[in-house]
Amino acid sequence: MKTLTVEGVSMTFTIPGMDPIQALKDVSFRLDSGELLSILGPSGCGKTTLLNIVAGFLAPTEGKVVLEDKLVTGPSAERGMVFQQGALFEWLTVEQNVAYGPSMAGKPRRETKEIVDHLLETVGLRDFSSKPVYQLSGGMQQRVALARCLANDPEIILMDEPLGALDALTREKMQGLILKLWKETGKTIILITHSVEEALFLGERLMVMAPRPGRIMKEYGLPFAERGLVEDPREIKAASDFIEKREEILTMIWDMEEEIMGHRSETS
Repeated sequence: MKTLTVEGVSMTFTIPGMDPIQALKDVSFRLDSGELLSILGPSGCGKTTLLNIVAGFLAPTEGKVVLEDKLVTGPSAERGMVFQQGALFEWLTVEQNVAYGPSMAGKPRRETKEIVDHLLETVGLRDFSSKPVYQLSGGMQQRVALARCLANDPEIILMDEPLGALDALTREKMQGLILKLWKETGKTIILITHSVEEALFLGERLMVMAPRPGRIMKEYGLPFAERGLVEDPREIKAASDFIEKREEILTMIWDMEEEIMGHRSETS
């Protein structure tokens, strides 16, 4: 497993006929192998832009992203992506979706089947392997998306609001699955979310980003992800230390949102 280093990353978008938009400014952090980082911040703070730079979909205006000793210059199987909508092949079965990556990589059919069977067992979809994806619920589709990502055996899993479209009960169950996969696979995970509660519960580390230009405002080291592996999630989220941190971060983000709205009112 490898260390990820984000060093002095800034991103400015230039659109013809408009003023340049600086989405990120001097973002730096180091993520060791097997860590789970959640990133939180007000709308428009550059969370998804940062994730896309780490994924290699965007090249930063300044700075660099390095995985171990290799400069990130484009997408790679080392960095797997899970989107808010699963981005699955809906006309294919669950098994075919999960098998797609290993098949494209030229793995033997028997090895691919072993990988797929193991992952479908892990995410609780073994009995649905022959079902077309379009027949599945949103939560089940996200399980397929997680299994398909893991089938490529990436060093880092990047998640962009992967649970945002799910109902509350399904979302909580999926949070538990993410923690289970994190611990069982030892993968490094970066999770983008708008939910303070979710960021607190899943993030072994949590970064709060300030509004545009996006930059790291505060970072927390948290115990809740490890506790979530052995304790009831409802009890963790009802505990006084969890609530205290939640209110602190909610206040911080609320104040940033108020500042943004006030600035917009002054300039409108």
